[in-house]
Amino acid sequence: MAIDLVILGSGESGTGAALLAKAKGLSVFVSDKGVIGQAYKTELENAGIEFEENQHSDDKILTAKEIVKSPGIPSKSPLVAEALKKGIPVIDELEFASRYTKAKFIGITGSNGKTTTTLLTYHLMLKCGFNVGLAGNIGSSLAKQVIEDKFDWYVLEISSFQLDGLINFRADVGILTNITPDHLDRYDYKFENYIDSKFRITQNMGPGQTLIYNEVDAVVTDGIRHRNSNCRLVSVGMKAGGGNVAFLAKGSLVFNLDAMSFMIPQQHIPLQGEHNMLNSMMAIAAVSLVGGSLDLIREGIRDFENAPHRCEKVAKIFNVQFVNDSKATNVDSVKYAFSAFSEPIVWIAGGVDKGNDYSELDEAVKSKVTDLICLGMDNEKLKTHFKDKVKTITETTSVSELVNMAFSIAKPGSTVLLSPACASFDLFKNYEDRGNQFKAAVKELEIKVLNKIPTTSI
Repeated sequence: MAIDLVILGSGESGTGAALLAKAKGLSVFVSDKGVIGQAYKTELENAGIEFEENQHSDDKILTAKEIVKSPGIPSKSPLVAEALKKGIPVIDELEFASRYTKAKFIGITGSNGKTTTTLLTYHLMLKCGFNVGLAGNIGSSLAKQVIEDKFDWYVLEISSFQLDGLINFRADVGILTNITPDHLDRYDYKFENYIDSKFRITQNMGPGQTLIYNEVDAVVTDGIRHRNSNCRLVSVGMKAGGGNVAFLAKGSLVFNLDAMSFMIPQQHIPLQGEHNMLNSMMAIAAVSLVGGSLDLIREGIRDFENAPHRCEKVAKIFNVQFVNDSKATNVDSVKYAFSAFSEPIVWIAGGVDKGNDYSELDEAVKSKVTDLICLGMDNEKLKTHFKDKVKTITETTSVSELVNMAFSIAKPGSTVLLSPACASFDLFKNYEDRGNQFKAAVKELEIKVLNKIPTTSI
């Protein structure tokens, strides 16, 4: 007998989709090739949902009327390819969940900055009194929240993998932060395929919807020019002109939104760097355009706190600032991080290289970076590329040794910046684990220095 819905993957999105399907009276089966986390397993058991782990029962799965797959499972995996060949629709959890709510969506995507922009947009929506939920690539499953469906708005961070599984989903407001090469292994190593994926945020959008985009990003603006978008297009940039509704001028973020014009001093923005000025403009524009109060937006922007591991200041020890930017897993993210600092930088980089072109960092490294410390199992590419561009290059696989090494190298007034440009899986569980270990080691060093406990490196 055919199963209404099969869920591939039992994480946050998969379990949420299963619970929503069950609540809507659908027959549902969850299959995970790995181990199902105990918390998710308990939720499935309590709901009476059939599941399997450590395997995929292909014969059973391929009886599905529809499949919701985890974003982490490639569409080219043999099981998914076979399902598609049999004509079984394979969709994302966001697509499935959107069928069961009348709430409006602010959908945010981009290669870099989408989490910061999503969290800021959500924070400002809350501050302005909107009845709003947070979901997508961050927070709780949209499907799980839609079971009760108590929100009027959802702010969604949407990855390219999630966008690939959207068919009828429509964002009421879309934000496209930037597009730089990333995850190309999922897109036949063709940048144009990845670009097409990001522009799926605009699909199904018409005259009643708005796309806010970063005019500074040449890939985005070129994509806009070569696509027939039926929605309203709103651009933000670093200077006036070109139709930008928001830009930077004389130390303020300037907005000209419909009949409303206002300014917010740059010093009131708690985020650093040009990229974060653009992210802030897009978030503020989105909330303003859906009716947010300017006074409450001004208040909200000042008390916003960004997510961890994104240019996160950890401690200042004897006038040496330690910054955790472990989320920076590609070259463009590091470039953005460098732009946020004017002081000399002791740069910590390394991990699993993602095919990086480090020449894109040459100019910034020559002007800002004094020393490079490589944190990874294989650092040859980094060392070879930057050997003549910095004073010293050292390497380690120990976070504790790394922090002490950085402190001994850094001059007062410098910044020690962990901004790896690489994935973390050679030494760590994920970028959060890398960042947390770095922060713990910095705090340990701070205590030792404050208590004047000698270390071999100080």
